Amino acid sequence: MAACRRVPRLLLLMSIFLYVHPIREDKYQINGVAKPPVSVVIPAQNPGGAPAAVNGAPVLAALPLRRRTSGWKLAEEGACREDLTRLCPKHSWNNNLAVLECLQDRKEETEIAADCNHLLWNYKLNLTTDPKFESVAVEVCKTTITDDVHSQGEVIACLEKGLVREAEEQPGAHAIGANCKKAIMRVAELSSDDFHLDRYLYFSCREDRERFCENTPAGEGRVYKCLFNHKFEEAMSEKCRDALTTRQKLIAQDYKVSYSLAKACKTDLRKYRCSADTNMPRAREARLSYLLLCLESAVHRGRTVSGECQGEMLDYRRMLMEDFSLSPEIVLHCRGEIEAHCSGLHRKGRTLHCLMRVGRGDLGAIDNLCQKALQTLIQEADPGADYRIDRALNEACESVIQTACKHIRNGDPMILSCLMEHLYTDKMVEDCEHRLLELQYFIARDWKLDPILYKKCQGDASRLCHTHGWNETSEMMPPGAIFSCLYRHAYRTEEQGRRLSRDCKVEVQRILHQRALDVKLDPELQRRCMTDLGKWCSEKAESGQELDCLQDHLEDLVSECKDVVGNLTELESEDIQIETLLMRACEPVIQSYCHEVADNQIDTGDLMECLVQNKHQKEMNDKCAVGVTHFQLVQIKDFRFSYKFKMACKEDVLKLCPNIKKKVDVVLCLSTTVRNDTLQDMKEQRVSVKCRKQLRVEELEMSEDIRLEPELYDSCKQDIGRLCQNVAFGNAQVTSLVRQKRLVIECLKENKKQLTQRCHHKVFKLQEVEMMDSELDYQLMRVCKPMIRRFCTEADAKNMLQCLKQNKNSELMDPKCKQMITKRQITQNTDYRLNPVLRKSCKADIPKFCQSILNKATGDSELEGQVVSCLKLKYADQRLSPDCEDQIRVILQESALDYRLDPQLQLHCTDEISRLCPEEAAAQEQTGQVEECLKVNLLKIKVEGCKKEVLNILKESKADIFVDPVLHTACALDIKHHCAAIPPGRGRQMSCLMEALQDKRVRLQPECKKRLQDRIDMWSYAAKVAPAEGFSDLAMQVMTSPSKNYILAMIGLGVCVLFLFGLLCGRITKRVMQEQKNR
Repeated sequence: MAACRRVPRLLLLMSIFLYVHPIREDKYQINGVAKPPVSVVIPAQNPGGAPAAVNGAPVLAALPLRRRTSGWKLAEEGACREDLTRLCPKHSWNNNLAVLECLQDRKEETEIAADCNHLLWNYKLNLTTDPKFESVAVEVCKTTITDDVHSQGEVIACLEKGLVREAEEQPGAHAIGANCKKAIMRVAELSSDDFHLDRYLYFSCREDRERFCENTPAGEGRVYKCLFNHKFEEAMSEKCRDALTTRQKLIAQDYKVSYSLAKACKTDLRKYRCSADTNMPRAREARLSYLLLCLESAVHRGRTVSGECQGEMLDYRRMLMEDFSLSPEIVLHCRGEIEAHCSGLHRKGRTLHCLMRVGRGDLGAIDNLCQKALQTLIQEADPGADYRIDRALNEACESVIQTACKHIRNGDPMILSCLMEHLYTDKMVEDCEHRLLELQYFIARDWKLDPILYKKCQGDASRLCHTHGWNETSEMMPPGAIFSCLYRHAYRTEEQGRRLSRDCKVEVQRILHQRALDVKLDPELQRRCMTDLGKWCSEKAESGQELDCLQDHLEDLVSECKDVVGNLTELESEDIQIETLLMRACEPVIQSYCHEVADNQIDTGDLMECLVQNKHQKEMNDKCAVGVTHFQLVQIKDFRFSYKFKMACKEDVLKLCPNIKKKVDVVLCLSTTVRNDTLQDMKEQRVSVKCRKQLRVEELEMSEDIRLEPELYDSCKQDIGRLCQNVAFGNAQVTSLVRQKRLVIECLKENKKQLTQRCHHKVFKLQEVEMMDSELDYQLMRVCKPMIRRFCTEADAKNMLQCLKQNKNSELMDPKCKQMITKRQITQNTDYRLNPVLRKSCKADIPKFCQSILNKATGDSELEGQVVSCLKLKYADQRLSPDCEDQIRVILQESALDYRLDPQLQLHCTDEISRLCPEEAAAQEQTGQVEECLKVNLLKIKVEGCKKEVLNILKESKADIFVDPVLHTACALDIKHHCAAIPPGRGRQMSCLMEALQDKRVRLQPECKKRLQDRIDMWSYAAKVAPAEGFSDLAMQVMTSPSKNYILAMIGLGVCVLFLFGLLCGRITKRVMQEQKNR
C-alpha cells in the first residue's frame, strides 16, 4: 500500500499540470530543480496506423522538442498545424491538453496527417511515463499521496486503484479531490486507444497479451477488449487480471475510458441527448451505466442505434454480468451477503447469481440496499434482451436451448420465454432451472426488463399506467406495480372502460403464464403473502404449487394476502391457461376434446368448462383431474372466481342475492329464485336469461362431485365414513375417480333413512333441486346417456327424467337405465315436493284436501308418500282438478306395476310381502304381481296398516281400470270390443265392463270375467271392512257400485214420493196471517 501511494500519480497529474502550466521547452521546475527537456518518443508505424512493437515493447526514436521562450505548445508544431487550423477553434491553441482533446476527438471523423498522429501518440506516451510529472501529482493529489513515488506507470495505476477504493468505500480509502479525479480519468481516457499507453497494464499483461491476443493489432482499444474477453481464463495471470479489473472499473465510472465504446456510440449519444442533462453531475452522466440505460432506452423505444454501438454495448453489458465487482454499489452494499453466502464464486458471474439467489430469499434475508443495487445492475446489463449477456445462465442452459429452443434464433429475447415454458419439464436441467429463476426474479420486478413486453405495451403503459421512460424509475412505484396495472386492464370488459391493445394483452398473458410457475415471480404476491407462505405452504407445497396452497387456505390468509390471491384466482377463472402446470397435465384431454376452445379462447373461461365436462374421459389423468377439481373447489369460495358466472349474473346477484359471497350460496339463492318463479308461473322471470343459462352450467359442475357442495359435504362427513367408506375415495382407477366421488351422493341417497338429521335434510334439499332439473342428476345422466340419445334427443334437459319415464317400459330400454329411473320414481313418490310436475299440477288440490298432513309435517322431514296417498284417495272420489287428476293417474298406473313406487304400501307391508308374496317380490321385472298377491291374500293380512293400504288400492282401482294392471291386461280385448267408445277415467270403463258382465248377451273373455268377479268380491269385502267414512265416501261407493243405476233409481223414487206427499197433504205448520208477520 505504501508503495502504491508512492507510485500512482503521474498520469493524472500530468493532465492537471497541463491545465495549469504549459510545458516549457527550456526547463521544468520540479521541487525547485531544473530538469532537461523532455524527448518525444516516436514509435514505428504499423499498417493500422498505430505504433509497431517489438517483443511487446514499442520501437522508440528520440525527437527533441523545439524550444520557445514562451513555452512549448503542440499548436506550434508543424506536423499538426494544418490539422489544428482546420479542426480546432483558435482559443484552444494555447492549451496543449485542449489541443490534444480536440485532435483526439476529431480524428475519428476526419483523417489527420500521419506525422501529427505520431506526434500525438508520443505526447500521450510521455504523459504516462515521464517521472517529472510525479511532482505535479504530489501537488495536485497531495491529500492522497503521502509517501515518495516512483514511476513506470505505477503512479497512475496506484491513483486509479485509489479512485476505485474510494468509489467502493473500502476501509482505509483516501478521499480524492475533484480535480484529481478528473485528471486520473482524463489520463485513463488518453490511454484508451492503445494499451501501450497504460504502462502499468502493459507491463502486467505482456505475457498474457502474447498468450491470448497475439494476433490482435494494437490501436482503437482492440487489445483491451481481447484481454477483457479472456479475463477469467485459467491461464490468465492474477496481476494482469487485477490490472484489467481496475481498468474495467474505471470504464464503469467513465465510459470514455473505453476508446471503442466512446467511438462507436459517439453519434448515438449526441443523437439521443445522452449528455444533455445540465442538472446532472458530469461524473454521473459519464458513467457507463448511464450510457447503457440511455441508449438501451432508445433501442427499446424502437429508435435506431448503430450496429457497431450496440455491439460495444453488448460486450460491456456482458462484462457487468460477469464481474460483480465492476459495480461499486454491489461491492459497497452487498459486502455482508457476499461474505456470508457467496465467497469464492467470483468468476463468470457466479457471485452475482449467488447474490440473486439470496435476493430471492432462497439463502436467507438480504439488505434492501443490496437488493436495490442488484435490481439496478440487471437493468443496466439488460440480460432479458439477450440471454448471452448472462454467462452463468448461458453455460447452465446451453443443453436445454439446443434441444428445446433450437427453433429460435440465437440471442433472441424469446429464448428466455422458451426456457420458462420448459421449466419443471423433462427437458430442463437443475442448474439451468436455478439460474433461470434467479434471473427471472429480478426481471419480474421491472416490466421494462422484458423487451418483448415493453415493446408491445409501452404505449398502453404510458396511456393507462402513467409510466416513465425506460431508463427512468420512480421511488414511489412498488416493484411489479406497472405490470399489475397492465393485467388489470387486460381483463377488463368494454363496459368497464379502457382496455389493452391486442398485442399487449397477448404479452401480458404470456407473463402471467410464466409467473404461475413460481410464486416468487409475482412481486406483489410474494410481498403480501410472505407470512402466509411460511405458515401454510413451507413444507406442504412443491415448486409451482404455492398459489394452489394459498388458494386452499384462502379463508385463513391475512387480508392483504387474501386480496391478491383472490385477484389472481379471478384472472385464472377468465384464462385458466395462466395455470401452466395444469395445462401441461391436461394436454391429452385438451388435444382430444378442447383443442378448438384452447386455440380460440379469448378471456371467457370456456377451456376450464370444457375440462370439467370431460373429467370422465379416459384421457383424463390423475394430475389433470386433481388440478381441475382443485380449481372447482377454489371457485366455490367466491362467485367472482367463476368468470363466466360472474359476468352473466353480477347484476342478478346484486339485485336478488346481495351480501352473499360464496359461490355455492349464490348458486343456491339464484336457483331457488328460478324454481319459485317457475312453480308460481311468473310471467317474467326475475333471473335474467343469460344468468339462467350460466347458472345451469354451474349447477351441473357442482352436481358431479360432493366436495363441490361444501355444506352437504360437511354435514354428511360422519355419515360418509359410516355408510359409504368403501365408495367415497377408494383405490379405483383414475378414469373412474370422478365417478366414485359422485357415487358418494348416490350412496347417501340409498341410505337416506339411516342418515343423521342434518345430513338427511341436506340430501333431501339436493334431491329437490335435482328433481326440479334432471340435468343436475349426475348419476341419472351418466347411466342413461345412451338412452337419452335414443329416446330424448328433442326433450328439454330439465325434463329428462319425465321423458325417460315415458319410455321406461320400451323393449329397447337399457336395464341399468331402467333401474335408475325406478329409483328416481321411488324418490319422487316419497314426497310431493320431489315431483315438480305433480306439485305444479296439484298446487290447489294439496292444501284443499291434504292440509292436515301438511300441518303435521316439519320442514326437515319427508312426508313418506302421505300427500300422494291422500291425492290418490281423492282421485278415487273423483274430486281432483283435471291437471292433478292426470298426474295422479300416471302415479297410480306406475305404482300399480311396481309396489316399490308406493311408499305407504312399502312402509306398512314390508313384512307381509315377505311372508305372503316372496316370489312375486323377488321377480326381476315388476308387473303388478305383488299388489295382486296382496289383494288375493287380503284376508290373511294381519297388519292393519297394510290391510288399509290394500283396501285403498282396491278403492283406487274402481276409479280407473288402468290402475289395476292385472285386470286391464286380462280385459284388454273386451275393452276394445265393448268399451272402445267410452273415454277412460272416472270409473267409466270399469262401469262398462261391469254392465257387460251382468248382461247375459255379452260374452267376456274367461280371464276377464274371472278377474272381474274377483274384483266384485274384493270390493264387497272392502265395503264391509272399510265402510264409508262420510257422505263423500258413500257417494263414491254408489257411483262406483255395479248396481249404481238401481241405487240411483231408488233414491230418485224416494225423492218423488216425498214430493207428492207434500203436494197432497198440504202444510204441516199452522198458517199465519200476513198482518201478524208484518208486526
